Amino acid sequence: MLALNAILEPGMRVRHPGQPDWGIGQVQSVIGTRITVNFPDAGKVVIDGARVELMPVYED
Repeated sequence: MLALNAILEPGMRVRHPGQPDWGIGQVQSVIGTRITVNFPDAGKVVIDGARVELMPVYED
């Protein structure tokens, strides 16, 4: 798993660096390298955390 993905946990907000049009998503689950995120403009997406590093979002 990539470095920033290791800190992710359910409830955290993230952006997908390759898909900025998806908006800010909320992590639903992290199981191994599989990260499920619910994005407002893409729905529920399962991401391979070994290939894509999600960016945590801390601002409101």
